[in-house]
Amino acid sequence: VRRGRLCALGNLARRRWRQWKAGKLLSMEAEEQQARHYQLLGQLQLRLRELPSTEAEQRLTYDMLSDLALALIDGTVYEIVQGLKDIQQLTEKNLYSQRLKLHNEHRVLKQDLLRRQQEALQSCKPHNIALLQSAQQREMEALEKRIKAEQKSMDEHVVLELDQKVEDQQSTLEKSGVPGFYVTQNPQEITLQLQLLSLIMKVQECHTEQEGT
Repeated sequence: VRRGRLCALGNLARRRWRQWKAGKLLSMEAEEQQARHYQLLGQLQLRLRELPSTEAEQRLTYDMLSDLALALIDGTVYEIVQGLKDIQQLTEKNLYSQRLKLHNEHRVLKQDLLRRQQEALQSCKPHNIALLQSAQQREMEALEKRIKAEQKSMDEHVVLELDQKVEDQQSTLEKSGVPGFYVTQNPQEITLQLQLLSLIMKVQECHTEQEGT
């Protein structure tokens, strides 16, 4: 009986030890997270003073910066922001290529038309030159009108694509728990979000430099 009680007490002691150890680890993790939070908050406050806009300091309150520091603790937000930045750059590069391609196509069209018109003038009989020049002017005006319409359509396409990317970024960061982010077209709110992104990237650069040393 005594041996059974000793065994039970031993099991209880081991269980209590494991519980104490688990609690101690959780406590240490909490302390580390709190220290990391204060460190990130300090870096954000420091970087905030470097922003050119005084309005940013007024709108980016202590509570918002504290929430942002909490969101940055595990480093996931850095990866998300970098991924969004890469997508943005690829999108801009693709749109630039599309616009450049259209510009080159228009240049070739005009050059080809001018060449054909010049050849037609050289082979035209003198008494028909005036009529031919009038027709060629109308032809060139029609081409210019087409080019202008296609350029406008391309510019609208570029704006829509970039606006969509902004909405995608806002939605992704909102779902990731980054404070200040939600889908909006309000210019002031977008400016604030850009300032938040700037702070995140500056803190990330600081973090990367510290890891490299």
